[in-house]
Amino acid sequence: MPSMRSEAKRPPAIALADCNNFYASCERVFRPHLEGKPVAVLSNNDGCVVARSNEAKALGIAMGEPFFKARALLERAGGQFFSSNYALYGDMSQRVMSALAQFTPDLEIYSIDEAFLNLTGIPAGDAADYARRIRRVVKQWTGIPVSIGVAETKTLAKIANRIAKKQRPDGVFDLRAAPSREETLASVAVEDVWGIGHRYAFRLRQRGVETALALRDADERWIQKEMAMGIVGVRLVYELRGIPCLPLDLCPSPKKEIVCSRSFGRPVESLAELKEATAEYVSRAAEKLRRQGSLAGGVGVYLMTNPFKNEPQYYNSAYIPFPAPSNITPEMIAYALAALERMYRPGYRYKKTAVLLSGLVPDNVIQTSFFDEDDESRMRGMRLMRTVDKINARLGGGAVKFGAAGIAQEWQMRRRHRSPAYTTRWDELAVVKSGDGCFRRAARKRKNKREKR
Repeated sequence: MPSMRSEAKRPPAIALADCNNFYASCERVFRPHLEGKPVAVLSNNDGCVVARSNEAKALGIAMGEPFFKARALLERAGGQFFSSNYALYGDMSQRVMSALAQFTPDLEIYSIDEAFLNLTGIPAGDAADYARRIRRVVKQWTGIPVSIGVAETKTLAKIANRIAKKQRPDGVFDLRAAPSREETLASVAVEDVWGIGHRYAFRLRQRGVETALALRDADERWIQKEMAMGIVGVRLVYELRGIPCLPLDLCPSPKKEIVCSRSFGRPVESLAELKEATAEYVSRAAEKLRRQGSLAGGVGVYLMTNPFKNEPQYYNSAYIPFPAPSNITPEMIAYALAALERMYRPGYRYKKTAVLLSGLVPDNVIQTSFFDEDDESRMRGMRLMRTVDKINARLGGGAVKFGAAGIAQEWQMRRRHRSPAYTTRWDELAVVKSGDGCFRRAARKRKNKREKR
């Protein structure tokens, strides 16, 4: 198992493992008959396409395309579409990351479907074989296909991964062993370099820097001053030259803010339903807050109508600081509902509400106010939250809920095509059916065993 710490003097080797069409692949794991067929995953409320399989891309379905346009194409091609199922995708992501962690102790989880691995110590000629082994194991353990690019730096690994995904049948590319690095970098447009946004890409192209190779060979002082990219731009140039400037982030910093925001499945007008939605979003945000070991200093609530509708519009927000940092859901719900009541105006058709927890601090140090004397009540509340989290972790999210969030929740977003939560709910586990032949074979084996005895 390679490690940057133990192989500090060896040339660096960073691999980027990226799941192919992750959301669509998660759906295919439990529906193997969709292999080779177009698959699309839809946004909240089934509004537009947010993920596509290669077959769906080949049909010409673009990212963000409205669902009503893509639906006919998919159905004619024998494809299938799904509402977003983030519980399934999150759990499958954890399984992929656990599989990747078997191959190196230095793993940076970059996003739900990407991770950097430190493979320093593996010679250039062997790294591709090692990456193929990683790819094979991840596929065997999780069913998710991944592409892996290897290079000296994270920026080059991103480029290598792009080539592995689009140009290599085996899904692996080691840039260090490429016959011509210059030719490879010249084939990558500057806007496809990690960290180059549309604005910088436009300015670079105006000045003749159109490829990753041209950016690598640019004067770093010119990049820093004339292009106003600062030290970030200099690091980017060095990374393209194979000089590591972006170390692996093995212990991601906790979030500084936590937001929970959803559009409603239909316009909401009553204060009672808005309160339910706000309480539900506070509950979800509070779970994330406790999971990262933080307390919040206050809660912000946002309320808005649909700006794309030709009807009266209203937008407002309010923020209420807590007397002392807290992660106790009922306490936070009470403040959030007070903020909502302050903003609410009848007569509007609301589209969305959002909750923001900010002023986050570690939960091992609580700075209470001078007049706060109810420490025992606070500690009791925190113990209760830990118990609730344990129950929900064991029995599934939502096993214990807060009454303020309502029961029916008819304002919930539309997810008419959601697949089951195969891996996180007992009542939605995949069902395996076997034919009569299987039963006959099993009965014959049992009979043979009895006769041998």
